[in-house]
Amino acid sequence: MRVSVSWLREHVDLPADLPTGDLEQALVDLGIEVDSVVDLRETVTGPLVVGEVLEIEELTGFKKPIRFCRVDVGAANGTGEPQEIVCGARNFAQGDRVVVILPGGVLPGDFHIGARKTYGRNSNGMICSAKELGLGDDHAGIIVLPEDTKALPGDDARPVVGLDDVVVELEITPDRGYALSVRGLARELSHALGVPFRDPADLPAPGATAEPAYPVEVRDTVGCDRFAARMVRGVDPTAQTPGWMSRRLTVAGVRSISLPVDITNYLMLELGQPMHAFDADRITGPLVVRRAEAGEKLTTLDGVTRTLVAEDMVICDDTGPISLAAVMGGETSEVVASTTDVLFEAAHWDPAMVGRTARRHKLFSEAAKRWERGVDPALPLVALEKAVRLLTEHAGGTVGAEVLDLDHVRPRTPVTLPADLPSRRVGVAYPTERVVELLEQVGCTVTRGADRLGEDPGETGAAAAAGGEVLSVTPPSWRPDLTDPADLVEEVVRLDGYDRVPSVLPTAPPGRGLTAPQQRRRAVARSLAERGYVEVLAHPFVAAELADQLGLPADDPRRPAVRVANPLSEEEPLLRTTLLGPLLGILKRNVGRGQRDVAIYEIGTVFHPRPGAGAPPAMGVDRRPTDEEFARADAVVPDQPRHVAVALTGEMDPAGWWGAGRAAGWADAVEAGRTVLAAAGIPADRVTVRAAERAPWHPGRCAELLVDDTVVGYAGELHPTVVATLELPRRTGAMELNLDALPAAPVVAGPAVSTFPPALIDVALVVDESVPAAEVERALVEGAGPLLEDVRLFDVYASEQLGAGRRSLAYKLTFRAPDRTLAGEEAVAARDAAVARAAERFGATLRGS
Repeated sequence: MRVSVSWLREHVDLPADLPTGDLEQALVDLGIEVDSVVDLRETVTGPLVVGEVLEIEELTGFKKPIRFCRVDVGAANGTGEPQEIVCGARNFAQGDRVVVILPGGVLPGDFHIGARKTYGRNSNGMICSAKELGLGDDHAGIIVLPEDTKALPGDDARPVVGLDDVVVELEITPDRGYALSVRGLARELSHALGVPFRDPADLPAPGATAEPAYPVEVRDTVGCDRFAARMVRGVDPTAQTPGWMSRRLTVAGVRSISLPVDITNYLMLELGQPMHAFDADRITGPLVVRRAEAGEKLTTLDGVTRTLVAEDMVICDDTGPISLAAVMGGETSEVVASTTDVLFEAAHWDPAMVGRTARRHKLFSEAAKRWERGVDPALPLVALEKAVRLLTEHAGGTVGAEVLDLDHVRPRTPVTLPADLPSRRVGVAYPTERVVELLEQVGCTVTRGADRLGEDPGETGAAAAAGGEVLSVTPPSWRPDLTDPADLVEEVVRLDGYDRVPSVLPTAPPGRGLTAPQQRRRAVARSLAERGYVEVLAHPFVAAELADQLGLPADDPRRPAVRVANPLSEEEPLLRTTLLGPLLGILKRNVGRGQRDVAIYEIGTVFHPRPGAGAPPAMGVDRRPTDEEFARADAVVPDQPRHVAVALTGEMDPAGWWGAGRAAGWADAVEAGRTVLAAAGIPADRVTVRAAERAPWHPGRCAELLVDDTVVGYAGELHPTVVATLELPRRTGAMELNLDALPAAPVVAGPAVSTFPPALIDVALVVDESVPAAEVERALVEGAGPLLEDVRLFDVYASEQLGAGRRSLAYKLTFRAPDRTLAGEEAVAARDAAVARAAERFGATLRGS
């Protein structure tokens, strides 16, 4: 939120000489994040003046419309002659007064202005937009000064457009919606600086009358618990927004539209109460506030036709929905250039409903931003009173005597607060009088009671035995975030000063370090990174159609998924049950951006629902949950095993002057699985790799990874249908393994290093192509006996000479004795024994024999 300090000064007596640094520190001490404090007087240097457009010549023959203007800048250019300026904006006309920066001036961003020739004409300066002056984000057109502006051509434009002010830009946290207004910020600064505060909402406003301002029916008092409206008839449709209001809107980043709409935006910024202005002549019949019917259509003010769902709330007339309640109005009832009868609406909407509607339709309006954070339900009548006063003051018209106010707001429930709870929770002594004083500063009504009879669950020892005074605290209407004792404790600490809270770090217990699962995950990540894989972090949210895209069978346990109650996007409302979906999406994105060779991995959790688990117990924040509550809550939480997955495509070994590269294939995905198991401390003799069929892998190029005969993962080449559906490169490989399914790594004894030379022998065995190479290797190890130190597959070969359905597997065998140099006969005998075992088990024959 952007707000000028001059606006704040109208409602809080800030010291006249308050440095910007002290203002920033006061806001930070209140827990409000300050993005920037900008003195606008320092942002634009050089001659910035008011100009009057005398002539406009439309230039043709260019790709975009260009205008050659002659602008009266008084004596600011030293000659008194009109200034020639080329401008591409279209929102001004002859006779308008504009803001001009002359040669020698410097705009924000160190943009120097000079005289130059462009589009075939001389241009001496620039006619400025709000964005170019750093006053806002509106770059649709230049600033046209209102007719009531008293400045003459050549006068300094800084005070005219608000460049003589200080602007504060704040990032308001979701729990402090009241601070999204001048009213809320001024009240906060009065607390921090100890200066008087004048509430802009403190003015008399007429209540509901027997005859409503307009017939309205509210059918859902949960989604809308208050709806108020007033009518102004016979306004001047040509009335302009006053300059002071337009400037404040511009500084806040809000575009000026028309006087009635600008008034609603101005009061939203001042009071925090979003409003809407209807053209009463464009409404047909009475208004109805209700939930939308699924499939209903509404064209909002941004020109987008939106399909509504049953949770959305709408305001309807006889023609159907005319406004997406609390988010954005509709085109059919908006205020237009000919509007003479204005119906102002101010309501109070359910924050949860508004937040979900805004996200569903990707429509994060300024109104929705405030509603989902909570708005003061006591504001509607005050906002309406100020709106009708402003409109009649600047556009004439007659205010209707009728006032509509359908009020179903429930009174605030008092919060019981032990007076010593802030002291016990924070470790700072807060006397009861100080606690009461601070809560009353916030606006709470505090009733002091007797000693408490019960025992707070968080108390122990003497504190519980001593008892203490109990406060009954009723939060003010503008603080919907104060619902629990912990919230009140936070307010006491915040207003008393976070700097008073001691920073005491707990003593770390000695000798702990990383847990075994942490060490395993780091080892796995390090081993994959050392082999060229790049770690990625994917969002755990997936679309409902992902299971079909991966080709998962109907009975696959990865199909049932947990649906998020309030998803970030309705397109991805489910939690992932496999890492492959988001991981392959990242692979596709990188390939689409020109990366040909991609090898990525992720270590993360997947989520499997627990059918029939029921609902979790309600747990507050005033005490620690009991073990039973923890157990009941944990029984509902989805099962969340931690997986590791890789995806790869392109070349594993790059091509170059040394020769051709090697394309990544299914074997690399399998090797990634072996790498993970080795890094996890699983001995190779406990690992088995065998052919398998599992979606989304190719049935002929998929392997399952087993540890102690338990399947822990799969690897291989993705199915061609999956590759085509997800628009991935051909022969993309992937691996996914359940880290939580791995047994604990055994204690490994240090290897005995033999100083005797090895005997190296290669063997090539011909077997049926259906025989797994890993099984042949296992047979060789069993047959060779203890002299075999290492065995490695280095070649796979098939040809017509070997016969149909046959292939040759070549292995390097390393023999070594720990206590002597092996004789050649011993090594050959061990090799023959190994070949004999392979022949016995698989019918293997030595190639060439």
